[in-house]
Amino acid sequence: MSQQAGYSPSFKRPAEIMRMRRKRARSDAGVFSSPSGQSSADSPGQSSSSPACVRPFSPGPLFNTQNRSGGGIKRRNPFANIENTFSPKKKLLIYNEEDGGGSAAAVDGYKKPTEKEGDEEMSTRKVGLSFTARLTEAEKREDIASKKSFSEDDSLFEEEEEDIEPPLLKSPQAIAPASIAVPVCTEFPADWSLKTRLLFTSPLTLSWAEQPKAQEEALGLSQHCRAQFSSLPHSLQDPRSCSELRCAFQQSLVYWQHPSLPWLSMFPRINAERSFTGKSTPWAQDAALQQSLMREWSVSLSSLYSLIKSRLCPYFYLCSYQFTVLFKAAGLGGSGNITALISPTTRGLRQAMKAEGIEFSLPLVEEKKKSREHQDEEKEPKEKEEACCDLKDDEDCQTHDDEDEDEDGSFSWLKEMGVQDKIKKPNGITIQLRKEGHAVSLDHKPESVVCVEGSHTFTLINFLINCKSVVAAAGSQAGLPPTLLAPVAFRGATMHTLKGRSVNVKSQVGSTYQNISSLEITGPILPSSLHTITTLLRPAQKGNFSASLYTHAPTAVMNIQSAKQQVADGSLDLSGCGLHPSSIQQLQQPSSLGKTALTHINMKNYSYTWKN
Repeated sequence: MSQQAGYSPSFKRPAEIMRMRRKRARSDAGVFSSPSGQSSADSPGQSSSSPACVRPFSPGPLFNTQNRSGGGIKRRNPFANIENTFSPKKKLLIYNEEDGGGSAAAVDGYKKPTEKEGDEEMSTRKVGLSFTARLTEAEKREDIASKKSFSEDDSLFEEEEEDIEPPLLKSPQAIAPASIAVPVCTEFPADWSLKTRLLFTSPLTLSWAEQPKAQEEALGLSQHCRAQFSSLPHSLQDPRSCSELRCAFQQSLVYWQHPSLPWLSMFPRINAERSFTGKSTPWAQDAALQQSLMREWSVSLSSLYSLIKSRLCPYFYLCSYQFTVLFKAAGLGGSGNITALISPTTRGLRQAMKAEGIEFSLPLVEEKKKSREHQDEEKEPKEKEEACCDLKDDEDCQTHDDEDEDEDGSFSWLKEMGVQDKIKKPNGITIQLRKEGHAVSLDHKPESVVCVEGSHTFTLINFLINCKSVVAAAGSQAGLPPTLLAPVAFRGATMHTLKGRSVNVKSQVGSTYQNISSLEITGPILPSSLHTITTLLRPAQKGNFSASLYTHAPTAVMNIQSAKQQVADGSLDLSGCGLHPSSIQQLQQPSSLGKTALTHINMKNYSYTWKN
């Protein structure tokens, strides 16, 4: 019988089914016939009492190798457990064995089964077919090589039941090799950007994270000041009754800030004029008060740098009204030196830093330049030489054309007045502005980020203390020093905690609604705080939660790596910086985010995935 196009790969042709059954019956009884040498057909509703009586499929005739008398026991349909992925109208072939008047060995050949076409109710149709021929040796070898894809009768395959299993009925997990496992990611990359808001969601309740008891809050603050950390089990059955978890969560919310003015929100500072408008600012018109604020601020900034240099503080942020500075201790971010990143910057600020002798680099500009040089090196030498010559000629021509145009157009009125020889033309200024046009185009953009390393960071501290541009001269932030943020205490700092709020909501999943618990955390969220909070949520939520991260835009580029960066050799000890050991280990690794920041973190079955 030719292969049917409408059959699923999990089906066998009726002819193959018949040959398989007759072969196995003959292996037990010698010949596929009754003891009298004749074969007889029974009605579909009857079967032999012998255990060798089977049907090829139900409904269908019975095959008996011993005795065909007796009551019939209807078998289940073996095709009911096979998933058929193709569902056109199929034609069912059912076979009967007729009396041949002699033994099966006396028949020289067999007839192919006939097919009844165009019938929709296939389960009630039968087509008679007579074949009792013995299988040839080639057909036997073909049947032995073929695998069975459905469940067989236990009585017929009693001897070979353990060797023949239906692999197509197994699930993909059962068929897949046990050595293949889903990769587990236990950490997300370090993110050095400041976050303004975190939104955690989980199918399990997050209400344990709010309204701590007075003793739990006090213990959490004490542990933060003493840099003590408690170990938690891998999974918690009832997080709300776990006092250690709630204390550790309060400990993770603490940060230190200067200056601290209760009626003003000191973060963020860039484009935050609206939050300062209408608020009381007594220092705006009082020069003595401004000097007092700047004097205290200078002491705090010097204290922070001393802690950074001694590796007693891992990092801190300086947030002014127009730029943000991140100072990192040696050994963090894969660098062996103290590193400072400033973003965004302007041409005036960069020139002022150069005037003070501060050496810095523009990592994104240098990276773009290197990529262009690499592309040029891949070109053919001849093409590269022609391109350089053409570019040089074009630049020279453009320069001469611009100069001539400026001379003829902008200063033509001097010739008309006859005073062109008495007035000096500003050709040098024009040329200088043209050269600096590219530098000016970087202002206030992520590409303007500046990196300062090594001993030049100390010069940068002095520059920031004495630079008048770090304080706004007008506007709602006039006279207010920049905000200093750090994960540990420093001189003049005030302890603050992030604000958390838990809400239970219903989220639509398909056609049903599922209870989702959410936890919102607001404030200046430092990198170590983000890592500590997610570490606590792992056992509390049994390894299943997700988080949306809202980044302070000017700090998104602070995950870049400096071109001159020296990789730390691991000999720098940061155990006394006041952070959890796992947070230190994460922040020591070079960030792989580039100039982007994390926007989503998802944990499922204790494995992290993220988006940036």
